[in-house]
Amino acid sequence: MTRLAPALAFMLSALATPAFAQVKKLPRPPSPPVVAAPPPAAADADLAYGAYQRGFYLTALNEATKRAQQNDPAAMTLLGEIYAQGLGVPRDDAKAAQWYRLAAGHGDAHAMFALAMFNFEGRAGARNPEEGAKLLDQAAKLGHPLAAYDLGLLYLDGRQFPQDFPHAAQLFQAAADKGNPEAQYALATLYKEGRGVPKDHAQAARLMGAASVAGNLDAMVEYAIAEFNGDGLPKNEAAAAQLFVRAARRGSPIAQDRLARVLMAGRGMPANATEAVKWHIIAQAGGSSDPDLDVFAAKQTKEVRDAADAAAKKWLATAAPRS
Repeated sequence: MTRLAPALAFMLSALATPAFAQVKKLPRPPSPPVVAAPPPAAADADLAYGAYQRGFYLTALNEATKRAQQNDPAAMTLLGEIYAQGLGVPRDDAKAAQWYRLAAGHGDAHAMFALAMFNFEGRAGARNPEEGAKLLDQAAKLGHPLAAYDLGLLYLDGRQFPQDFPHAAQLFQAAADKGNPEAQYALATLYKEGRGVPKDHAQAARLMGAASVAGNLDAMVEYAIAEFNGDGLPKNEAAAAQLFVRAARRGSPIAQDRLARVLMAGRGMPANATEAVKWHIIAQAGGSSDPDLDVFAAKQTKEVRDAADAAAKKWLATAAPRS
């Protein structure tokens, strides 16, 4: 499942299949698990989850199994995660789903959300979007932010539920209040468009800013545009230009195009023809087009164009994928 599309505003006017948030994996070490006994823990420590965090997956499995036998829903959910990700054991979606169902039956919202994703993806049988939507609704009512966000997307889409922008906005608000940057971005777009909520560019900018700080790339670009234009917040071309730089380096073609324009015009930072053409070439490689920059690039000297082309090729050869 993919992230929310960058042009959410377009999705609101021409709705497509919603893009769901990924099941949020529990944090774990990036290196392979080490088969060794974990250090002693305090008697009141969560042995199962503590072992899981340190990469002792078999110890986590054993400890969680003991607790699951005592009807501990968090332990059941942890077992579902271990089998779903194949951590220390072969991946087994059927076992993962079984544990998620048991935990969900005991009211665990994380298990409900994970099981919902299994139903949407068909990981433990046939795809069942209706059951997935039902589980999202249950988890959202228990305060699970990703469930509220994904459920809001379903209400925008209007396939499994009647299209309902106000209810989608309420769900995005619930997730945004818990710091979910995707929900903050989605809600900001609704405020910007006046869909389900009153049009409010200041509120849209505030939410875009929060999502931007949290690292949402699309919100970063939208916030920079708003700040550059003074739309909903004080105009600050210099600050916006720096945000364009950050977003461009992370691979946003829109930010790359805007940065090229900034460097062409010398607004927010000094003009630099070579850098402007470089970022224009990079933006074009990402699918962006800009006739004004085409004309600008064509007017530059061969030395400028050659230097820009070489710099763009070097950047494209080493750039990380868009995230």
